[in-house]
Amino acid sequence: MVEIKVIDLFSGAGGFSLGFKKLGIEPKVAVDKNHAAARTYSLNFPTTLMIEDDIREISGREILKHVNGEVDVIIGGPPCEAYTAANPLRMQDPLSRLYVDERGSLTLEFIRILDEIKPKIFVMENVPAIIETQSLKEALLHEFKKAGYSNVFFNILHAEDYGNPSKRTRVFISNVKIQPTKVHKRITVYDAINDLDGKIEVPNNEISELNEKKILRISRKKYGEYLTMYKGSKGRNIPLYIRLNPDDLAPTILGNSRFIHPFHDRFLTVREQARLMSYPDDHVFLGSKDEQYNQIGESVPVALSTAIAEEIMGILYERTIFRPT
Repeated sequence: MVEIKVIDLFSGAGGFSLGFKKLGIEPKVAVDKNHAAARTYSLNFPTTLMIEDDIREISGREILKHVNGEVDVIIGGPPCEAYTAANPLRMQDPLSRLYVDERGSLTLEFIRILDEIKPKIFVMENVPAIIETQSLKEALLHEFKKAGYSNVFFNILHAEDYGNPSKRTRVFISNVKIQPTKVHKRITVYDAINDLDGKIEVPNNEISELNEKKILRISRKKYGEYLTMYKGSKGRNIPLYIRLNPDDLAPTILGNSRFIHPFHDRFLTVREQARLMSYPDDHVFLGSKDEQYNQIGESVPVALSTAIAEEIMGILYERTIFRPT
């Protein structure tokens, strides 16, 4: 069997990589500068080389030192804060989000690595707002073309269509069309977390104690109601601490998302929140509680990453790049 070589940039806790791992393919190299996320990744992908550093300080040549031969696939999700409407400080000029904003320009670093490594396939995840204006879309196409990729596709995918228990719409920019087969059944909050209640032997499933005042406030919230909200870009109001409806999908999980349990007057445990992003229970999160929640909210949902990995592998086989033996 030919070995398939995958690189994960901005790997975070490993949600994108897990899709490939479930197919028996562990990435050769992962890159992330967040210490807690890098520790989580290293624990769960012990055979992958984790480079814990700012991608601006890393060259494609350095990555290739750890890969025997050509790289087949590069995946990754550069930070979305510069583009998302959830960011109240988002720059007014769309092009400034890409070329001026420090976090937004990390997208260009992803493209630089593509240029230096030239993988057969790449998939870059971000929020759809990264292509919400024609100017941004054209700028991205220009940058990818400079890196040697003239055919670029903007694949809008909804994680819930592939068995994820929470809503999540993201664009996966790639040099191939990605059209995974959708699943027929939606997975509800109840389906995802009902069996976890009180299971202290499950990793990251510890319940955080709350004071009586907060418990009283939570107890008054019905399904869909929330404790507070914050203002995003252009005055957009985004609710926080929503009481989840057990018979529905969970709302989109962000880095700062916290949810109220459907049946108990408490917040979800880290593991319950991870289940809503379809992480398996043997994927352990490290760092502080806030860092663990953030790692989950900034992930590619595992159900979706698995569907994408299957699609990518199918494309590789169709192109006769690989033939199973």
